[in-house]
Amino acid sequence: MTVVADVTDTIRALRQEVCALHEQLTRYQLVVWTAGNVSARVPGHDLLVIKPSGVSYDDLTPDNMVVCDLHGKVVEGEHAPSSDTEAQAYVYREMPEVGGVVHTHSTYATAWASRAEPVPCVLTMGADEFGGEIPIGPFAIIGDDSIGRGIVETLRGSRSPAVLMQNHGVFSIGPTARAAVKAAVMCEDVARTVHISRQLGDPVPIPQQHVDALFDRYQNVYGQR
Repeated sequence: MTVVADVTDTIRALRQEVCALHEQLTRYQLVVWTAGNVSARVPGHDLLVIKPSGVSYDDLTPDNMVVCDLHGKVVEGEHAPSSDTEAQAYVYREMPEVGGVVHTHSTYATAWASRAEPVPCVLTMGADEFGGEIPIGPFAIIGDDSIGRGIVETLRGSRSPAVLMQNHGVFSIGPTARAAVKAAVMCEDVARTVHISRQLGDPVPIPQQHVDALFDRYQNVYGQR
């Protein structure tokens, strides 16, 4: 399959963006070796751009990003796509509002995932970004769309842009790939802080009405408009 001409410029820009966003995963120490990835939907087309499988972060370039359809089939690129491609393609198919997906095995968040325990909402940052706890998704084997099904099952209807897939790691979503990267960064920061707080004693939950107010303010008022 050949990419049609009208999306060539869009795909070129997304290759550059997705490649650059992988630098944020290493900057915030969310990944090791070749694990983890960023993908982005091609707006208006049933396509996504994703990291090639098993390629070192130091060797990533815009040209070796892989373009796939929303069933994980390679459309453009000389490399095999990430082993998470089918899972992420499922998310894009089922959640049309999602423009970016990120996967990491960041240390603290994955430690919570290994216990199949959601991260409770005991920080204003958690309320701001996640609108409540960071939920746990089901255990699923990598290689097909099973993980994608678990992500959608957990996040559909949830305010959280991140899920801790049991015994696996973090998947985060967003309207853009950059927003999904931000959610992965914030997920690890919240998971780390709450873990440390539990070493000191029992964290104090934030009442639901305050969680709602904090989430609304952060999502609709905070920052530049």
